[in-house]
Amino acid sequence: MAELLRDLWMFMKVRKKFWLAPIIVVLLLMGTLIVLSQGSAIAPFIYTLF
Repeated sequence: MAELLRDLWMFMKVRKKFWLAPIIVVLLLMGTLIVLSQGSAIAPFIYTLF
């Protein structure tokens, strides 16, 4: 996982694609939110957002 992050960072650094960083962070946060809320009572409310 660390190697993937390092490669991604080097790609963004070399190609000057720093605008990808916020998109990646938001996608990771949304994915984490969905995975962690699957078994809870708030799951139906999370799924209505999408």
